[in-house]
Amino acid sequence: MAYAVHFAATVLACYLTAQVLASSTWTWRAPRVAIVCWQAVGLALGLSAMGLPMALGLLAYDRPTGGALLALATDLAHGTLPAGLGEVHLGLVGVGFGIGAVLLTTTVRSVHATVRAQRRHRDLLALVARRDPAVPGALVLDHPSAAAYCLPGVKPRVVVSAGALDLLDRAELEAVLTHERAHAQERHDLVLLPFTALRRALPWFRWVRDAHERVALLVEMRADDKARELHAEAPLAGALRRFAAAGHRITPAGALGVGDRDLDVRVQRLLVADRPPRLLGAAALAVATTLVALPISLFLS
Repeated sequence: MAYAVHFAATVLACYLTAQVLASSTWTWRAPRVAIVCWQAVGLALGLSAMGLPMALGLLAYDRPTGGALLALATDLAHGTLPAGLGEVHLGLVGVGFGIGAVLLTTTVRSVHATVRAQRRHRDLLALVARRDPAVPGALVLDHPSAAAYCLPGVKPRVVVSAGALDLLDRAELEAVLTHERAHAQERHDLVLLPFTALRRALPWFRWVRDAHERVALLVEMRADDKARELHAEAPLAGALRRFAAAGHRITPAGALGVGDRDLDVRVQRLLVADRPPRLLGAAALAVATTLVALPISLFLS
């Protein structure tokens, strides 16, 4: 029973940690640390959601879940089961595997849908976008709306619209391009992918949707930081203000756009020179590491 309690406690701890992360503003000062914490919470939650019904179904073995699964497989191969292990217990083990299958299937479907959308848009860009010597390393889309986005992948594309070129001055444009290149270099699309899959698998949980929104914002803040390192705060803040004032903005499915999320919050953050909270960040990483370590240890034991 102790192993089931451990999994249940981890699920509760993941929920509470997610609530704290979602309501904290220190994460804005250390987005990279906060993203790692969110990833740890998501992984721990998925493993614990699988492990809890399995542990309940394997109570008869009185050993960690990984060892109990191996013992169950051996007993099933020999056609013998320990006393107290009936159909209900096997059903609980099946529920655990079913949760894992749902999470895996949803992730695969999310990957497939994202890759398909990216490929479709990449083919479209090959037809309608153009190179411009004034914007090296980027494609220009002749569209009047303000747009600047990264189309990630093995061969990422940074795209700006003609409307954005008219909107931004040179320094602002350079900052925006650096922001988008940061998305590509750090593969922020892969950071968001498991949260997108979790939201599709558990759409009725509001805190799962909130987690996706919060991580998406942190990804933008992390790219803002990369742009600030090279271009200071003012050019990017000015660009974000212009995007906010421009109103209608376009970002295709599967892409990451500079003007997608919480522009006012991001501008205020850029203009306030706060140091990252190292002690608080270290404590958060320690909690996140513990959350992940517990279900992994139970599955590997």
